Parts: sequence; C-alpha cells; structure tokens
Amino acid sequence: MNIEIRSKSVIISGYVNAVERDSRVLPASMCAEATNPFVEQVEAGAFQRAIDKAADVRLKFNHQRDIGSVSGKTLTLKEDSIGLHASAEVTDPEVVEAARKKELRGWSFAFLNPVSQWESYREGISRRKLKNFDLLEVSILTKTPAYIGTSVELRGEECHCTERRGCIYSMK
Repeated sequence: MNIEIRSKSVIISGYVNAVERDSRVLPASMCAEATNPFVEQVEAGAFQRAIDKAADVRLKFNHQRDIGSVSGKTLTLKEDSIGLHASAEVTDPEVVEAARKKELRGWSFAFLNPVSQWESYREGISRRKLKNFDLLEVSILTKTPAYIGTSVELRGEECHCTERRGCIYSMK
C-alpha cells in the first residue's frame, strides 16, 4: 500500500475488482435470485460495458456518503486485463484521516439490473457470473471487501434493490 497524502487531500487508486475471480462466499440474502450461499465473478468486459453506458458513477465512502463522481472529475474508472481500476482525488476529511491512519481496506461496488449466469460451485454453494449490470457506485472501504482481488494503493425519491459488494457477512 503506497500513500500520497497531500495537505488537504489524498490520491487513492487500485483495483475495485479483479475480473474472472471468485468473491468470498456470500449469503443468499445478498441476492434475490440466490437460494443458497454463493460466490460471484464478474465477466471480463462487464465493467467496461457498465462504464460506457453509465451517465455517471458515484464515489462513496463505505457505500454511505458521496465523496466524488466521474462527472465531477474526481473519479476515473477503466477496465483493463486485470479488472476495474479506479483512481480518485479525495478531499473528504474523514477519508483523508482514515488514509493517514492506514484504515482503508479496499474497494467495493454497487450495481442494478444484473444479467447473470448461475452454475454449481461446490456442495451447498453456487457460482454467479455477472455478465452485464448498471454500475451505480464504487466505494472506498474501511471494512473487509467481499472480493479478495481488490486493492487500495494510497498515494499522495426512487427505491431500488441495489447490490453492494464490500462487507463480510457471517454464515450461520
């Protein structure tokens, strides 16, 4: 983890998600289509399709508070051969302080309208492959991300059922 903290901001970059790699095991309650715990993968190209069709993608802190956006030119997103890469200049004092304390743990994302394919993974667990979706936001987290393949490098009125990837839920 590299850190570049400026006087009143921090530059944060890293992979929100590595494509074609399994998430941690997620509870069925995270997805209306799921009937049992599942792992999830994002198909290569799905993020770029989502970016290309999005009017805007928000940058949030722990999926709660807006701290930037693509349209506001504080967030850049691109998919490469590894996955979805994000870079952001953040001036939010709470995020800057979390960066100084080395409390940032990774990235997450939220989406709507998934087109997915389900398959067997192992006994009692399915695999969901996300092929297409509407990307709403990426989040900087102080919590453990749902996907292992995420990284943070610190340098210098409608209701929707939104799926978020970023927290570990205990399985009972």
